[in-house]
Amino acid sequence: MSRLPFELMLALRYLRPKRTFVSVVTVISIVGVMLGVAVLIVVIAVMTGFDRQLRDRIVGFNAHLRIEKAEGAMSNYESVMKLVLANPRVKGVAPYVLGQVMVKTQPEHGGSRYFVPLVRGIVPEHERSVSTLLDHVEEGTNDLRGYKLLMGRQLALNLGVGLGDALALYSVKQFEEWDTGRKRGDEEAPLAEDYTVSGIFNLGFHDFDAAFIICSLANAQDLFNLGNDVHGLLVALHSPDEAGQAKSELLATLGGAYLITTWMEENSTILEALVVEKNMMFYLLFFIGLVAAFGICSTLIAFVVQKTREIGTLRSLGATGTQVMLVFLSQSLVLGALGVASGFGLGLLAVAYRNDFLSFMRRMTGFELFPAQVYNFTELPAALAISDLVVICGGSLLICLLAGLIPAWKAGRLRPVEALRHE
Repeated sequence: MSRLPFELMLALRYLRPKRTFVSVVTVISIVGVMLGVAVLIVVIAVMTGFDRQLRDRIVGFNAHLRIEKAEGAMSNYESVMKLVLANPRVKGVAPYVLGQVMVKTQPEHGGSRYFVPLVRGIVPEHERSVSTLLDHVEEGTNDLRGYKLLMGRQLALNLGVGLGDALALYSVKQFEEWDTGRKRGDEEAPLAEDYTVSGIFNLGFHDFDAAFIICSLANAQDLFNLGNDVHGLLVALHSPDEAGQAKSELLATLGGAYLITTWMEENSTILEALVVEKNMMFYLLFFIGLVAAFGICSTLIAFVVQKTREIGTLRSLGATGTQVMLVFLSQSLVLGALGVASGFGLGLLAVAYRNDFLSFMRRMTGFELFPAQVYNFTELPAALAISDLVVICGGSLLICLLAGLIPAWKAGRLRPVEALRHE
């Protein structure tokens, strides 16, 4: 004797394959739910992966906190570093100098090119404790001794320079001093410092790779006439999520003369845009599930019409309207569960082999679906979050169950005499 509830047992019996139109519609309904769930999983996984990769690259270059003086440069940065490192949330601290310079290329043939990037002066030993910048040098070395510098890959391509090429750097301060001197009648032009490209880094983020030059802290201090001062400190934390608490604690320690910016505040625009984009994509794609739910609803309505006489028989034998409703709700639940389970498996499979599929499409069509120069990644990122999977699968199953309410309610309200008379 079966241990299944009467309603579920009858629902499963009704779902047994038969060579009827209803059976075909049933299969189509399951496939619809399966594709809807699979597409949702793939798209949301890619969006989550892109979001995480972008966050890692931002934090990998700019750390979690930025500390600056409210006014002017930071003269006592070494003592400030000690105070910051005393906080248990802090993992590492590094001083930096940051400013705009004008770069002039010095090619052996052809004319010079000019560009106005940002230069960041660092101490390599300290920088390794707060960022992954030096780990992304893909050509040359990260040697900054003497007049050597690193530059982003995109910036190097824009300027047409490579390893060992010479560059002349002019700081804004030098032009300001030249303009002041010119007004006094001194026409002496500013003298540039000649640097050599020792390495090229590729962080995979266009805003950094196309706009930054890295040199030693001492050279940057000379460029901006800072003496032994710096513009600020970059701080890495043990947990990026603790940035808000760490900021409050460090402000209490350092006092009101300092400004502290978290990585979330500094990149709030792009981070908020990513969240909005992911949510909008989620809502739009969820309509695929609604369409599949209408398929289940139409399937169950056809079932009710087809089984009207059997419903009448059940009611005459003592089955209540609620029990009849539960039969068709069970059908809806089974159809939804089959679609969600198969969609879950298909989605995981598609996420696992997404890059193989892209490679296949590239070979077959010669078309790059996600150009690296546009999206800043060589492989399609993806990350599966448990919360996203629960919402997708749970939400889809709930929609399928709700889709069965109308036909189930209709079946439960059939009167035995009218149902038995049905042709």
